[in-house]
Amino acid sequence: MIDQILFPNPVQPGRTERPQPQKPSSGQVSDSPFARVLDQKTPSQEVKFSQHAQERLRARNITFSANDLANLEGAVNSVAQKGGKESLVMMGDAALVVSVKNRTVVTALDKMQMKGNVFTNIDSAVII
Repeated sequence: MIDQILFPNPVQPGRTERPQPQKPSSGQVSDSPFARVLDQKTPSQEVKFSQHAQERLRARNITFSANDLANLEGAVNSVAQKGGKESLVMMGDAALVVSVKNRTVVTALDKMQMKGNVFTNIDSAVII
């Protein structure tokens, strides 16, 4: 029988505390290579359109200006702050169902398709 126990990380005598990694305080920006790569890899916060929504926009001849897209992004930000998950966003003659968590427009309807339509699986609505 072997009377030895092998530890992969041997305990060092006299050392009772582990050094804590320093976290940047709030507002402090790190300029490490890792932070730069992370910034490049993290998805942007702009609202995207699913393939289905893009097809609906084309088929229904719905277009948005840069100002409309900025308003949509502001609406999605507002819903996110209030804890919404799936929202109906009314913009002029268009209605958009938006996944707030994914920041993605799921589908789009124009004025004609809105009439008599029931919107399900939404927890919030925004009128722009």
